[in-house]
Amino acid sequence: MNNELYPADRLGKVTGAMRAAGVDALLLTPGPDLRYVTGYDAPQLERLTCLVIPAHGAAFLIVPRLELPTARAAGVDRLGVELTAWQETDDPYALAAARLGDVSKVGIADRMWATVVLRLRSVLPGAEQVLAGPVLRGLRMRKSLAEVAALAEAGAAIDRVHDLVPGLLRPGRTEREVGADIAAAILAEGHARVDFVIVGSGPNAASPHHELSGRVLSRGDVVVVDIGGAMPSGYCSDSTRTYAIGSPPAEFCAYYKVLQDAQEAACQAVQPGITAQAVDAAARDLITQAGYGEFFIHRTGHGIGLETHEEPYIVAGSTEPLEPGMAFSVEPGIYLGEHGARIEDIVVCTETGAARLNNSTRDLVVVDG
Repeated sequence: MNNELYPADRLGKVTGAMRAAGVDALLLTPGPDLRYVTGYDAPQLERLTCLVIPAHGAAFLIVPRLELPTARAAGVDRLGVELTAWQETDDPYALAAARLGDVSKVGIADRMWATVVLRLRSVLPGAEQVLAGPVLRGLRMRKSLAEVAALAEAGAAIDRVHDLVPGLLRPGRTEREVGADIAAAILAEGHARVDFVIVGSGPNAASPHHELSGRVLSRGDVVVVDIGGAMPSGYCSDSTRTYAIGSPPAEFCAYYKVLQDAQEAACQAVQPGITAQAVDAAARDLITQAGYGEFFIHRTGHGIGLETHEEPYIVAGSTEPLEPGMAFSVEPGIYLGEHGARIEDIVVCTETGAARLNNSTRDLVVVDG
């Protein structure tokens, strides 16, 4: 257990946020919310594991008896959380309800399975169910120094993978073969889990979330590589770079420079107080002015932490003012049908601007084909 990354006082901050929101209890099942509060990366099972945090009173973890050693090893009890184990013949939902008592509003984890939601509703029929996300968002969006350090470690690890990519992009290989090598490298460079590998070559580069395919790479291809995973800390990486095998099309070279300028402008726009939509506009306006606006088809970025995609979202319509500690991607893209490009860095809003957590080159990397 990393006591700096998952500090003991976090539970008290969560309780304070609950009281401010008028929520009587939080019910957190395995997922990012539970890990954020306790550091426990509990497995998603059909057996109920649920952290119950009353607004007034001690928190307790309902845990299957066979998972008790794992919960102890994760250090949950160091937080003052009572570990309440249940046997196979027990009803853990009834146990949670009996321990919790009379409540009128409970916050349930955003990633809670529907089966669990409905079972909890049946044992707490008088309680309104609301999402826990709005209660926790203010805490989870503003990363501590330890969280920023964990994201920086993840960013450096994925940068090392990108440094290896040019050696993998050889004509005659398939996207799927390249993707398998990248996945192995993500683990070799320190990640505990591979979350995604996108290798979009040729026309597939124009599909932002392209799935690996059997397409064979060839000379003249542009290749978008978007990769990420989770470190042992639980914190995620996410970075996109664009490569070319041999000389890319002239049309592509023209808009790649526009994309570089737009990504740089958005990063430079980041500062405390600026709205998320203003950062989006910093990239989008340059791309639109250059005549490529209709080909930038997604938001400029998303928050990142224990999830690859979390708040804040860098998108038109979001008036969320940025604050120091907020971490998010800046990833404009241009997709023209026959090819496409994206440049993505994770940045952290600081007191004075933006700190990039990805530092591999943003220039087009041309691989000798």
